[in-house]
Amino acid sequence: MQNTWLIMGPPGCGKTNWIRDSFLKHPGSCAYLRLCGSDQEGLEQGHNAGIDSAWLQDQIPELLDLATTATAPLPSGPQLLLIEVQQFQPPTNSSPSGIDPHLLRQLERFNLRPDRTLHFGLDPELPQEDVLDFKRLESWHRNLQGCVWDPNSLSSFWFELVNGAYGDVYRAKALMNLPDGRSFLCNWVVSQQGSQILPLESVEPPAGRPNRTSQLVVQGRTLDPAGIQSTINDCLLTDDDLELHQAQFRYREHSFQTKG
Repeated sequence: MQNTWLIMGPPGCGKTNWIRDSFLKHPGSCAYLRLCGSDQEGLEQGHNAGIDSAWLQDQIPELLDLATTATAPLPSGPQLLLIEVQQFQPPTNSSPSGIDPHLLRQLERFNLRPDRTLHFGLDPELPQEDVLDFKRLESWHRNLQGCVWDPNSLSSFWFELVNGAYGDVYRAKALMNLPDGRSFLCNWVVSQQGSQILPLESVEPPAGRPNRTSQLVVQGRTLDPAGIQSTINDCLLTDDDLELHQAQFRYREHSFQTKG
């Protein structure tokens, strides 16, 4: 029997973490889908850059992402399909009849009809500590595919970003590549005491630019996109600098294997 749940809530409330925990507790096969929510007056949606699905699939390699495998049948056995949507205001009720028509049209394209709807800020079984009521929200994003950061510069940039150097940032999420082949999920919301910086399980060989999802999504007020972009440009490694970094990692790995 397949359970199809629609999980909604405002930016930064903990939807993806809750979904991850639910998948890890589920004994059978799991599938995930991220849909685009609706903009409201003065409230811009965060760009669906694939950060959440990439993070979930790194943590749960067998997870099926319906956005990229829409025609593939779900595996047999107990199934759980969780659909994530960023939605600023809770619906009038948690039944399927309360789903936004904009979402219904997207669900129809996948031939889906949720049998359960949960909204952060409405349903008491969901965490409440990071549910914020946004009155005005701008959004900006940058595709960083193939980009690699100088490690020290990345730390400085992220600190500046979430501490107001480029406007009042309320929400920031990113997947960032480092020259040693690691990638990190950087996650911050204004209600939290600090940033969540988590390494991905998968590590690529330190040989050239990685071919995996790398994105930055920022939401806030009076954002300074030009300032963010200028600093990013200063923090990314050129081809020559990247090779210098990676050559050191390859030499250390070779030396270790030789001694071993």
